[in-house]
Amino acid sequence: MGAEARCRVDFDSKSSTGVAHLETAELLFRGDFRLLVRFAEITSVSASGGTLTLEFPGGPAVLQLGSQAPVWAEKIRNPKPVLDKLGVKPEHDVGVIGIDDEAFLKQLNNRAATVWSGRPKKETDIILFGASRKKDLDRLATLRNYIRPTGAIWIVRPKGANAELKESDIFERAKAHDLVDVKVVAFSSTHSALKVVIPVALR
Repeated sequence: MGAEARCRVDFDSKSSTGVAHLETAELLFRGDFRLLVRFAEITSVSASGGTLTLEFPGGPAVLQLGSQAPVWAEKIRNPKPVLDKLGVKPEHDVGVIGIDDEAFLKQLNNRAATVWSGRPKKETDIILFGASRKKDLDRLATLRNYIRPTGAIWIVRPKGANAELKESDIFERAKAHDLVDVKVVAFSSTHSALKVVIPVALR
């Protein structure tokens, strides 16, 4: 999951205290006003005296983050690749179901030892499973049988208040299929990924 901090933000002659979220490719602030800054639009990042300043078209925005200011500045300058956040290693066998992000799939094929899509294969290290409805989670019972005992299923779902599939739905269905949730990360600006694994006692 991306970083989160309560802070004051000064932007466009307005000032508000709220919560800032640092995701994979964007910063989102919610307070008396909402501010979304995509990393691709940022022209300058600086941190000084606990203040993070972002220059971008329509900006600047100034965030009072205290000791987190230089940390956030570094993460914005050098965002962690999503494959690293998903734990994909060069020796891994990875399965992909229901994900058609061409740029991501190209990176995945360049990183993993083997990548399959569609029909599941036994002893897979990681399965990336795109889901948008509760009904999609019915496949977890089957997919569980195709990962290694120490493997993982990442459920990639649309994020946002209007998304049909909620994290709570995944928690519930994972538990019903003898899986436990262990991690959530930002997959993209529109999707998040939740990792479920076989409990140690059942491996």
